[in-house]
Amino acid sequence: MAEEEPVSPTGQYLSSSVLNLTVLAVFEISIPFDDSQAIAALQSIFLPLNPRFSSIMVRDEYGVQKWRKVEVKLDEHIKVPVFPQGLEQYDECLQDYISSILMEPLPFNKPLWDISIIKYPTSNAAETLVFRLHHALGDGYSLMAALFACLKRIDDPSLPLTFPSSKPRRGGNSFLGFAHELYFACVNTIRDFGWSLMKSTVMEDSVSAIRSGLPFVESRPINLSYIELSLDDIKRIKDKVNGTVNDILTGVIFYGINLYMEEVSPCKNAIEKTALVLLNTRAIRNYESMEEMKNPNSKAKWGNYFAFIHVPIPKCDRMKKNNMINPLDFVSKAKKIIRSKRSSFGIYLSGIFLETIRKIRGPEAASHYMFKTLKNTSVAISNLIGPMEQVEIVGHPVTGLYFTVGGNPQNLTVTIVSYCGKVRIAVAAEKDFIDSPLFIACMKKSFKKLYETAVIDKEN
Repeated sequence: MAEEEPVSPTGQYLSSSVLNLTVLAVFEISIPFDDSQAIAALQSIFLPLNPRFSSIMVRDEYGVQKWRKVEVKLDEHIKVPVFPQGLEQYDECLQDYISSILMEPLPFNKPLWDISIIKYPTSNAAETLVFRLHHALGDGYSLMAALFACLKRIDDPSLPLTFPSSKPRRGGNSFLGFAHELYFACVNTIRDFGWSLMKSTVMEDSVSAIRSGLPFVESRPINLSYIELSLDDIKRIKDKVNGTVNDILTGVIFYGINLYMEEVSPCKNAIEKTALVLLNTRAIRNYESMEEMKNPNSKAKWGNYFAFIHVPIPKCDRMKKNNMINPLDFVSKAKKIIRSKRSSFGIYLSGIFLETIRKIRGPEAASHYMFKTLKNTSVAISNLIGPMEQVEIVGHPVTGLYFTVGGNPQNLTVTIVSYCGKVRIAVAAEKDFIDSPLFIACMKKSFKKLYETAVIDKEN
């Protein structure tokens, strides 16, 4: 990286006066963290991973945003908050602290990241490490790859981390099959791009139990909670319905949203609701080394390479005989919708359209378009994979991890990450608008019903 490097167009969209996004990664550790190791570890392990961790964003004489290398004062990037004394567990204090730093923008006069060392026990950890990184540095794939590069396997630190693999999608194996796929790709492209354009400009979801429709949602406090599922149980459902792990997880979320809305406002459950699903647009899904990601010709290069797809959240279709909902409908509908959108070029046309706005009207206008894309929908969903083995960070075993995004103008954000045979679905919900305990209960009920319907009932 040169002394100054231009900020990518997407980096400009995500760090404007209109839209300012951060990624928050939470690592739960089983033993108290040794503060004396923090600066040395950041200096020797974290900063060398990518030059952007040692750079600030500046404008040159022509107003062009660039990354400029600076000397990092590491003590300014380490926070050790103080909570009230005398509590057995500090889950609520941790929640309040996470909410506060998500609302607090990262200062642009120093590199755009920090780490909080939470030296208080919670119900799941002895202590907690919270990394906050600006989205302009890179997308979730890039930033989590960097954090995972700081981890070592507990069973054998000399071995590399391994991650769940995904099977490549197969195309048609004949000319007729290819022609059939090409025809539907064209049809889907026209439909998806047109609908995406409308949803990002003039069409917005109705006000509901998960969307207030009020301004400045991105500045309101949130509750961050999660459910933890067994990856083996998810795979059992997957095998029964001939889907993928992502199909099952999306079905769990969509069914959980419907259950929540049935509890809170059943008369409004039939209204249109749209999920904005984030997709990694790289040609590869597994993580590569940091050196490989720095290569401009890499299939897994560093940066912001993601796209949004608008997915209508399926409505409840009750069985005719007993007026009961079939949970598997949400899996099959989510699977059908997302496969259809993946087979189109709508996301690439949307990217071209956004870049055209930037060239004609400037980065702020493009950022405003992206802001409305988020604002007009009801929920954002993002999914990443994590290590399959238990890991440690600077000698401290990690018992669990999850992440979320802050600064997006939505009342509800759902993020997913796997780790060591478990999957955590984290829910960032606006405080005093969405009932987080009830929403989490509905998510648990959603998975339980899906498992019973797909696995237990079929086996019986």
